[in-house]
Amino acid sequence: MFSALIYLQFQTLKNRIASRFLRLKQPKYLFGAIVGAAYFYFYFGRFFLRAPRGHHDIFAGRISPENIFLLESLGAVILLLVILYAWIVPRERAALTFSESEIAFLFPAPVSRRGLIHFKLLRSQTAILFTVFFMTLISQRFGGSAWIHAASWYLILSTLSLHMLGASFARTMLLERGISNWTRRLVIFGILIAVAAAVFIWARQAIPKPEFSNAGDFAALQDYANKVLASGPVPWLLLPFRILLRPYFAANAMEFLRAFFPALLLLLLHYVWVVRSDVAFEESSLDASRKQAEKIAAMRAGNWRSASRKIKKMRAPFTLASSGPPAMALFWKNLISAGQMVTARFGIFLAIILGCFALSMNAGGRAEWSAVLGTVSAMFIGWSLLVGPQLLRHDFRRDLAHADVLKTFPMRNWEIAVGEILAPAAVLTGAQWLMLFFAPGAFAQFHIEKKIWTEAIFATALVLPPLNFVLFLLPNAGALLFPAWFQSGKDSPRGIEATGQRLIMVFGQLLALIVALVPAATVFAAIFFLMKIYLGVPMIFLPAVGATLVLAGEVVLGVLLLGKIFEKFDLSADAAG
Repeated sequence: MFSALIYLQFQTLKNRIASRFLRLKQPKYLFGAIVGAAYFYFYFGRFFLRAPRGHHDIFAGRISPENIFLLESLGAVILLLVILYAWIVPRERAALTFSESEIAFLFPAPVSRRGLIHFKLLRSQTAILFTVFFMTLISQRFGGSAWIHAASWYLILSTLSLHMLGASFARTMLLERGISNWTRRLVIFGILIAVAAAVFIWARQAIPKPEFSNAGDFAALQDYANKVLASGPVPWLLLPFRILLRPYFAANAMEFLRAFFPALLLLLLHYVWVVRSDVAFEESSLDASRKQAEKIAAMRAGNWRSASRKIKKMRAPFTLASSGPPAMALFWKNLISAGQMVTARFGIFLAIILGCFALSMNAGGRAEWSAVLGTVSAMFIGWSLLVGPQLLRHDFRRDLAHADVLKTFPMRNWEIAVGEILAPAAVLTGAQWLMLFFAPGAFAQFHIEKKIWTEAIFATALVLPPLNFVLFLLPNAGALLFPAWFQSGKDSPRGIEATGQRLIMVFGQLLALIVALVPAATVFAAIFFLMKIYLGVPMIFLPAVGATLVLAGEVVLGVLLLGKIFEKFDLSADAAG
């Protein structure tokens, strides 16, 4: 029976690869595969053929043993946190997710539970090997041996996968013995508190307090971290994780072999733990498979948020009037959808990232916090112009599968275009205006006059709304003009050809954006230099007004054009092209 399961996995992988090659007969996939292959070669692959030189090659004897120990220990801390998450957070019983066809054929078949576990472990190898390949591509950019990195990543990812599965089996056995989820969590938290208290007491007695005056000295911080991680109970706590990571930092084959066998033993112990676990997971697997099918159906319907988790009913941003501009109804609907993404958790996560970035910029404590926050806010605004239109997709890109429904609305096509794009553009503009409150600090550190930076801030606030609208017009036009090239759901193709398609779309949007910005930039420069030549005053606000009017005109023309494109849009016409 086990040989039949191996045959099933082999044929599944073979047919999947064959289908990928067969679809290269279509030009859209062929061009995408060429562009995707070129991208992966120039960004990753060339490092396999020629090892990088200089400061990037950190594995060619250029990194000290102390730094390797620090990196190894920090990686062990990360693995420890991942393992703790697997034991504390989840509350479901052990479940191996099977597809509907696998449930129909495998569960009634004479296959033991251990055989089903082996089947899932064998099936997971495809995802693990792909992840190993991808992680090796990334790590190889910093030098070292590719085969050492690949083997090390396989050990790390396989052990983590087995531990996650074994932890789920252990949680299920605890539930069967009457130990609830909260009891398990309290016990683990108690152990963590005891260990943390022991480490704190030891560190306070054995290691002198750090000098905060040297907070900006990286060498001093590194030396203190090495002292904490190298003595006391911490090394023993991190030992299993350091054993797992040690092969990755091997400089040659002999060092790798010495570190490989302990890590392999750790992997085999996890394998024995998993396959010898006698846990009833069939009922939970049926429930998990049903949830997976519902998630896929929700993604196909375009409801990504409900596919990822069960959500509460979102509160409307404002009360929709019974009469008014028709576009306001779509704007209201998309604001509710965008509100599902812009949650308090997302705000906290973003605040943590910006705060850590600000702390790293002010590591020495010598800069004014207003200047640091101002610089971070300016960088956020620039980053939002590039990434914002790709993250906030509550427009035609989200409603592409429901285009036939949109066409039945008693609205003009340009009104539908305005209603679809207005919500994400407004959300992005609001976030950028919020960041502008911190911008004065960035100007203050350069000793720029208050009149000038005040004018620059108001000019920026004036230009951002039409500029954001133009930024959202371009990807929406691309989605309507080339729906077959637009990846919009769970059924969309994946692979190197899909990556190439996305790159082609991104470069096309970037070129269109440059063309759209040339008139506004020309008007801004003309007004600025004319005022400087004839009035002797280098003003910013009035040129920004001229650029804003040009962008507003482009928005009007773009909305009308997008409405005509939507009028001619037929989802089935380009589905196979």
